[in-house]
Amino acid sequence: MKDLTQGPEGKQIFQFAVPMLLGNVFQQLYNIINAVVVGRFIGKEALAAVGASFPLIFMLISFIFGITTGATIIISQYFGAKELGKVRQTIDTLYVFLFLASVIVTLAGILLSSFIFRLIDLPPDIRPDAILYLNIFLLGSVFFFGFNGTSAILRGLGDSRTPLVFLIISTVCNIGLDLLFVIVFKWGIAGVAISTILSQAGAFITAIVYLNKKHEIVKIRFKHLNFDKDIFIKSIRIGLPSGLQQTFVALGMIALFGIVNPFGTDTIAAYSVAGRIDSFATIPAMNFSIALSAFVGQNLGANKPERVRRGFTSTLWMTSVIAVTMSAVAILFGSQIMGLFTDDQNIISIGHKYLIIVSSFYIVFSAMFIVGGVMRGAGDTLIPMFITLFSLWIIRIPFSYFLSRKIGVEGIWWGIPIAWAIGLLFSYIYYKTGRWKLKVVVRHSPPPEELPE
Repeated sequence: MKDLTQGPEGKQIFQFAVPMLLGNVFQQLYNIINAVVVGRFIGKEALAAVGASFPLIFMLISFIFGITTGATIIISQYFGAKELGKVRQTIDTLYVFLFLASVIVTLAGILLSSFIFRLIDLPPDIRPDAILYLNIFLLGSVFFFGFNGTSAILRGLGDSRTPLVFLIISTVCNIGLDLLFVIVFKWGIAGVAISTILSQAGAFITAIVYLNKKHEIVKIRFKHLNFDKDIFIKSIRIGLPSGLQQTFVALGMIALFGIVNPFGTDTIAAYSVAGRIDSFATIPAMNFSIALSAFVGQNLGANKPERVRRGFTSTLWMTSVIAVTMSAVAILFGSQIMGLFTDDQNIISIGHKYLIIVSSFYIVFSAMFIVGGVMRGAGDTLIPMFITLFSLWIIRIPFSYFLSRKIGVEGIWWGIPIAWAIGLLFSYIYYKTGRWKLKVVVRHSPPPEELPE
């Protein structure tokens, strides 16, 4: 656990974000190695199938993770206010919800996968592998939710190092099992999904054993979980907008694949690979945003609003430097990076063009996430949800569709930075209104001083 209400703001956010950043680097490194193994040892059809499965997986889990976000914000604010009994109740409530949700998600995904892949016009040569990969992955969703839920809880308590250790263990196991199941056992795309299930299960079980012995607050005792209806309602109130936002973002990703799919298997494979590289480059902004949310939550819970502005400014500067660096690497070495996944020059060319267009605007994406992190830390998730949905459904998808008809596949890619720019503009305008300050869960008496603009 880490108290984020004392000490230099920028240093604390940086130290809190780095373990999460390293953890996600390991996770994305697995995703990249996974794609390399699939692309080189199974084929481009399998590579496209795994990429096409991701938006559907994201859609099925995104709503649940939104509710998890709400619980994490509540945990951080209660912890900042030193109300440890409420922290324990929130943790118990979250675990009960996650275990029930995993059952629902598994059944829904298996029943709907074939229909959705047909709906978005996924090519017939890719569809069977995509369905197989998705269905096997979903069978292990209870471990996926459990592990990621535990990590989110610990981050709300200011502990970003423990999740890092377990994530590294999971990633290393996942890579090893991938190589074993695909290269040695020849299990194909099924082996990739099975390795993911086993590594997530191992990480979650190991985390349970460790935390029950070592951690002061987080102890998972399945027979004694206490579901608190009032806390769950608060989690829903805060997390529902994030959950809906994530769900509609996932639906937008599926819709975007619907625009990409008619351009053929090479374009789908290139988009899948470039998207993984893109995800790797954008994780600093996402992780610093999460760190900033925890920082904001604890400091508002402790009635220290003056630290929020300084933390926001420091985080914005740090992530901007990282974003510019990532842009330079992606533009200058995009072809070489794409070449790690496949020897197909057409796929490499398509993917490199994607990287040139999209990576040029990483600094815009970064700023958008950091502004949103402040508002989410305060508990204001509704307006950020509307801003995200507007930029996605009103800007990104229509622009991608229209431009793809005018200038070809590159038009799809241009819709992405255009949407980021609009999202940043509206997020910053709302941030300057200061209305997000009114959403804090923990109320102080006397009322908190006015937050700085």
